[in-house]
Amino acid sequence: MVSELPLDQVRTLLAVVDEGTFDAAATALRVTPSAVSQRVKALEQRTGRVLLLRTKPVQTTESGEVVVRFARQLARLERDARAELGMSGAGEPTRVSVAVNADSLSTWFLGALTHVPRELKVCFELRREDEAHTAALLREGLVMAAVTSSPDAVPGCSVRALGRLRYLPVANPEFREAYLTEPLRDALTEAPVITFDRRDDFQDAFVRRLRRGKGAASAVRHLVPTSEGFVESVAAGLGWGMVPEMQAVPLLSAGRLVNFAPGRSVDVPLYWQQWKLNSPALAAVADAVAGAAERALRR
Repeated sequence: MVSELPLDQVRTLLAVVDEGTFDAAATALRVTPSAVSQRVKALEQRTGRVLLLRTKPVQTTESGEVVVRFARQLARLERDARAELGMSGAGEPTRVSVAVNADSLSTWFLGALTHVPRELKVCFELRREDEAHTAALLREGLVMAAVTSSPDAVPGCSVRALGRLRYLPVANPEFREAYLTEPLRDALTEAPVITFDRRDDFQDAFVRRLRRGKGAASAVRHLVPTSEGFVESVAAGLGWGMVPEMQAVPLLSAGRLVNFAPGRSVDVPLYWQQWKLNSPALAAVADAVAGAAERALRR
């Protein structure tokens, strides 16, 4: 069981993962590489699982991710306890790492962080990742919390619904006249499209909805890996795209964008997942995020 894991071995495993190699971990811990290797091997024998792949840098196995997540939570609890006891380092800021999707980051999320009480001295470490993939960072123990599209809690985490981020199918008016003629479901397979990156399937999914599960957006696609750049690329007429309602509305009002498929908006449900950890800083961030989501997202 996790409670029976020797803490020196757990901390050594975390050091190897963070430093990337056994030698680098030995330097960080001020022990010999042989001692590091022996501790990790002993931990693997104790758990009966292979925890690390001996690559460069090392990689955690699925079992290793569980132990690493436990190690990071343990370190967080230790820092919080030292702060409450007024021990050395108590005045240092508390770091809270969060994975968040680019569109939330560009619309409503940053405002939430301004509501975290300043006296908590929280430093935010934000990792930008697609909402469909942020849970993986939680599972690997790389972040303490995440905005995700999955309602299924990562092991060791709690989950709460935040609301729905609405996306509108939009294009530059001239682009629409040139490319998006009727029937729309066929035109979208030929018209240039904007995508966030090579994993972005959102526009393709919209086309499949119109075509009853068949087809995809055009092979002529521009990859624009920032939320602001994505919106501006659509407004400039490089292609069509699914844009968050909060970003689209001002441009629709200004005539720079048109909604070429009214009534075909797509709502993406968002959830907040976080470690099950009694951390005042993490709790304050969670409350601030939930409050901002209630004000900004659709219920």
